[in-house]
Amino acid sequence: MAVPSGTSNPTVVLPPTAAISDSYRQGIEAGVLGAATIAIWFFLVDLISGHPLFYTPNVLGTALFRHGAGLDQPQTLAISFEMVLVYTWVHGLVFCVIGGIAAKLLAIAERDVNVGFGILLLFVIFEFGFVGAAMIFAESILHAIAWLSVLVGNLLAAAAMAAYFWRHHGDLQVSP
Repeated sequence: MAVPSGTSNPTVVLPPTAAISDSYRQGIEAGVLGAATIAIWFFLVDLISGHPLFYTPNVLGTALFRHGAGLDQPQTLAISFEMVLVYTWVHGLVFCVIGGIAAKLLAIAERDVNVGFGILLLFVIFEFGFVGAAMIFAESILHAIAWLSVLVGNLLAAAAMAAYFWRHHGDLQVSP
């Protein structure tokens, strides 16, 4: 027997496991979106600059898995489909992890308004820290791939992920 509660709309309470699953799903989807955005960006950069297709993931994969062997003359580096696939896979996984962390942080920020500003500040530090670390530790890669392309690609990926999260967390309030 139903008892009237005096409310016009019933409140749906998700069990904790459903909320966790939704958070993971959002993180993976945002991560895939960010990875795809940056992959498309570098595909277009390679196409416009006259480099062979998949030049950028090949260079980055060589730097990551072959410790930069052959990056002294990156224009002569042969495109390895295996290197492109392995790098793309790892890149996608890293973005999914970043998306998962962002989704969990946003779930926390929805419960505590004051946490949102800290998350925003953490994002800004992380973004510029990445570019700074790349300039310091990955100089040979930045000779093969322009640092401005890396910065723009990361900002585009971050914007795509932020738009995704904004759509799913539209009621989020950020307060310093």
